Amino acid sequence: MTNHLTSRQAEELHKSIIAYLTAAGLSQSADSLRSELNLTDTFDDATRKKYEGLLEKKWTSVVRLQKKIMDLETRAQNLQSELDSATPTSLSRRNADPTTWLPRSPARHTLQSHRQGVTCVAFHPIFSSLASGGEDTTIKIWDYELGELERTVKGHTRAVLDIDYGGPRGGTLLASCSSDLTIKLWDPSDDYKNIRTLPGHDHSVSAVRFIPSGSAGAPLSGNLLVSASRDRTLRIWDVTTGYCIKTLRSHGDWVRDVFPSIDGRWLLSVGEDRTARIWDAGTGECKNAISAHDHVIECCCFAPASSYPYLSDLAGLKKPPPPSSSAEYLATGARDKMIRLWDARGTLIKTLVGHDNWIRALVFHPGGKYLLSVADDKTLRCWDLAQECKCVKVLDDAHGHFVSSLRWAPSVYKDPAATGAQTNGVVNGTKKEESKEQIRCVIATGSVDLNVRVFAS
Repeated sequence: MTNHLTSRQAEELHKSIIAYLTAAGLSQSADSLRSELNLTDTFDDATRKKYEGLLEKKWTSVVRLQKKIMDLETRAQNLQSELDSATPTSLSRRNADPTTWLPRSPARHTLQSHRQGVTCVAFHPIFSSLASGGEDTTIKIWDYELGELERTVKGHTRAVLDIDYGGPRGGTLLASCSSDLTIKLWDPSDDYKNIRTLPGHDHSVSAVRFIPSGSAGAPLSGNLLVSASRDRTLRIWDVTTGYCIKTLRSHGDWVRDVFPSIDGRWLLSVGEDRTARIWDAGTGECKNAISAHDHVIECCCFAPASSYPYLSDLAGLKKPPPPSSSAEYLATGARDKMIRLWDARGTLIKTLVGHDNWIRALVFHPGGKYLLSVADDKTLRCWDLAQECKCVKVLDDAHGHFVSSLRWAPSVYKDPAATGAQTNGVVNGTKKEESKEQIRCVIATGSVDLNVRVFAS
């Protein structure tokens, strides 16, 4: 047999094997090998301790490197496939225009640390931090650019069901809600210290979102938070005092999701009563109730102003609503495997069919042209609003199990006096801020397969 090792490498391998056998309690095998290799005199306890564990480390590192090589080969193959099918014009346009960017496989990072399914993800509005919550009761904070775990935040006693970044101007907070009936506020600037716990709901709190204030200079900041619960209510909280200032009652069953408009004037909620409801956030009055699906509605979102031209065409309008109008169109996703687009009056514009299981999360592309969705069929789908909502891209291998959550990284703005960042992937509708917006081509997904995945340009 050809010897591929130098004499020094062979000696280290032999000593590592003997140390492994000794640690495993196979002393006779270790003594026999030591005798055959004439290492009886040179292999003492100090040598054994030096080489103990080395074989296992080498073995696991080889397996890890093999997996890394396979991932890189797959990525290279996918990139080559895209390159072969692309024209120089389309490549230059895609690289230059983030408004047409769509995620592609493989993911840039697969983040692993949760011990049970991942239920939610959220991006920090300024820094490259990504939070994820799971059924293991923990919140994980990641650096999504480096793909590294920064910290684990503990405090909830049952599954974390939703998280969101936001809060007062200059004082970004992380809010979380849980099956333990509580909402918790964490301070990212103070090592994610739990600064406040908001009790009040009588059942699991399924969704939580900061409500933008729409104030000049920092319209996305705000002191208010909205939560949705299995107790059939929505609650609006003042995060500076911890008081519940409004309780919204109209749903007939579990409220699954809630989404605020970009100016904070309106709230959209959906739930197990199969309705989508639009609320006046100031008065707490339900302005419209839409019988939206034939099954439980899992997720919802308002469309950004950048989507108005495409959605108004679908609705048959001659011109789109003004960008300053914040809640003209909405999307809902349900367990009937369908996504539906509506105007605020409750008129159905389009039904999107393609997923093979429950729809779990929706997000509009900040550029306005696309709607992205994830579902329990393990896929991520991209729908082109300019092509009659045709499904133009499917990531079949988004995850190995049900995909539970989806978020788009907040945009940044050139003018420091402007918003600074958007929240939850929603684009501010004013022309002044749109012209200064820089879309970040980064999305994150979470899954029952315990993984968080980051897709980026």
